[in-house]
Amino acid sequence: MNCLQSWPEPIVRVQALSESGIKSIPERYIKPSLQRPNSVKHGDRDFDDSQINIPLIDLQSIYSNDESVRNETLSCISNACRDWAFFQVVNHGVSPELMKQTREMWREFFNLPLELKQEYANSPTTYEGYGSRLGVEKGAKLDWSDYFFLHFMPHSLRNPNKWPSLPPSCRELVSEYGENLVKLCGVLMKVLSINLGLQEDQFQNAFGGEEIGACLRVNFYPKCPQPDLTLGLSPHSDPGGMTLLLPDENVAGLQVRRGDNWITVKPVPNAFIVNIGDQIQEFVTRNRPALYPPMTYDEYRLYIRTKGPCGKAQVESLTSSP
Repeated sequence: MNCLQSWPEPIVRVQALSESGIKSIPERYIKPSLQRPNSVKHGDRDFDDSQINIPLIDLQSIYSNDESVRNETLSCISNACRDWAFFQVVNHGVSPELMKQTREMWREFFNLPLELKQEYANSPTTYEGYGSRLGVEKGAKLDWSDYFFLHFMPHSLRNPNKWPSLPPSCRELVSEYGENLVKLCGVLMKVLSINLGLQEDQFQNAFGGEEIGACLRVNFYPKCPQPDLTLGLSPHSDPGGMTLLLPDENVAGLQVRRGDNWITVKPVPNAFIVNIGDQIQEFVTRNRPALYPPMTYDEYRLYIRTKGPCGKAQVESLTSSP
């Protein structure tokens, strides 16, 4: 069996497991005791994150006619990147209606009959499509989630025929939503460049300019009969430059690590969550070491296939900039 062309074991959809009425989850999804939710949540057992949240930025303020307001906003973004590597943005230019339609459309997709979703089943070759696992290690522990992954940019990788044709609005919404987020990402890249004393287009150009790489991943977390034994998504850092997250506004699930504690992000209505990825974190967190998680060989191979081998070159080119 060629592990780059096919999965090492038959794929089981987590949603199908959830809807089957099982009372206990299969062994494959049970995390080691130290990785379970109640074990990894906090280093300080008395820590209470109920009144703590990642910074909230009103992005419209960067266009203010008042220079002091603009500078204050740039400073807030800089501090959020250095102290958290996460923040939320409102008034970002993406319409609340488009955000709502996108959420609802993907919910419709995951609620389609399994046989229709299976038409888009992915493989380890590109991971593009409907999936339920990453990595090709036989017998690996799995996360309690399904997903849909697609390439949006550069245009040479974009193939709408691989996007779902159902619901009927899917391809049109993916295109509109993707264009809006690429534009928003460009704005944030400029802000980061300015804060670092670079030319405002320097980060954007380092990541491909007008043909910047952009992917979309939609995660679906089915109801779990034993949520204390598993995770929807294992602890990780994002290997790219920047991630924009559209959260479920009704269910707080994302946690970010600060020091020894995990803090649950409280989503703000109509906000995106911005995560500064590994490739940029080196520059915006110079006052503390960048955090790079250990990688298995399969994870490294996945990184190279999905992100390309140019990430280190991008970092080096920015490091050598005047």
